[in-house]
Amino acid sequence: MGDREIIRNTYSVCPVCLKRLPASYVRIKGSIYMQKECPDHGGFSTVIWRGHVDMDDWTKNAGETGDGGNPNCPNDCGLCSYHAQDTCCTLLEVTDRCNLNCRFCFADNKGSPDPTLEQIRLWLNRLAKPGETLVQLSGGEPTVRDDLPQIVAAAKEAGCRYVQLNSNGIRLAGDKGYLEKLARAGLSFVFMQFDGTEDAIHQKLRGRRLLKVKQRAIDNCAEYNIGVTLVPTLVPGINTHNIGDILKFAVSRSPAVRGVHFQPVSYFGRIPELPADDMRFTLDELLFGIEEQAGGLIKLENIIPSRCNHPLCGFHGNFVVMPDRLVPLSHREQAGEGCCTPTPAEKNRAFISRRWQRQPQVQNDKPCCCSNEPDINSMEYFLQRVKTHGFTVTAMAFQDAGNIDMERLRRCSLHVFDKDRFVPFCSYYLSRWQKP
Repeated sequence: MGDREIIRNTYSVCPVCLKRLPASYVRIKGSIYMQKECPDHGGFSTVIWRGHVDMDDWTKNAGETGDGGNPNCPNDCGLCSYHAQDTCCTLLEVTDRCNLNCRFCFADNKGSPDPTLEQIRLWLNRLAKPGETLVQLSGGEPTVRDDLPQIVAAAKEAGCRYVQLNSNGIRLAGDKGYLEKLARAGLSFVFMQFDGTEDAIHQKLRGRRLLKVKQRAIDNCAEYNIGVTLVPTLVPGINTHNIGDILKFAVSRSPAVRGVHFQPVSYFGRIPELPADDMRFTLDELLFGIEEQAGGLIKLENIIPSRCNHPLCGFHGNFVVMPDRLVPLSHREQAGEGCCTPTPAEKNRAFISRRWQRQPQVQNDKPCCCSNEPDINSMEYFLQRVKTHGFTVTAMAFQDAGNIDMERLRRCSLHVFDKDRFVPFCSYYLSRWQKP
């Protein structure tokens, strides 16, 4: 495989038996691979980075310890004393059921009975820190539950600051009465599955032509002043060519759409077999795709590596949508090493809260007192625009059995609440991973 340079050591797992193993990040001809060997199942190699962006520069503020943390991690995983990050967002699964049967899905749900409303209310009271907790209601597809408005209300009663819904948008598009109940109950925000601007993409990934459904769901959410972030699952050969068009579509639908949250495909859930490297889409490929496809709309200097999770886990960029352009509010060189210290989860919650907060509804750009047109160059106009037309570009590169890194796992701030404990997201879904 040519020249081989070990650039970092960590721990991972065997993709077959999930046994904890030493692993190395190895640079080979400009690309970075995770390599590991199980005494029972042999060697494994997974591409991590393809060299479109300098990984050394991207991760320079990572601050890895390299000691591997808890020697029992990820087995029996929770937030042990070795875990380096507090909870930013808490994910709570409220159903295993779904109204789609997607090819790619984190959850390989078995259709178990829904937890009762009283059980969910008990969980919410246990997980919530009043005035602080950001909770994501997930599944399955949460909107298959007719009592979801009561669950939202229970989350608010428990003291959750904001309540976000992870949804494919199908019921939100077709049942406005249901959506009105969610809004009245206190729903803050929707993370909406949105894989592209072409119906062929939805057909391949979700089994249905869903573009018009998604558009109606966005419009309905806007009517009830519920912000939406579009969440594409990026799969090579299916929608990685559509990154720029997704961004342009999202910006054109501001302020109803507040941003795009990209998720390069991870191979667990319904596809537990690890793929060849050409079916991986790395974080630096996504960065390159944004720059190459967005037509100058977004510059990479305005995209910041995660400081609250590990830099290899994701990024964020903060913008405001003006009538004639997208104005950046974040810059990598100004972020500094301490943008999320000394309380990174708290500051990350503040960043997310600004996105989830329901703003006053915007009808049209209001003119200033002496003109029929708004003065888009005035500071007053700009500050108001920041509140109503804020826009984020974010990404989360979840880990599967092929590329999971214990150092990254220790820095995770997205936690699933399960059986009265908080579990890092990737560890939670890894524990469900098994061969069919």
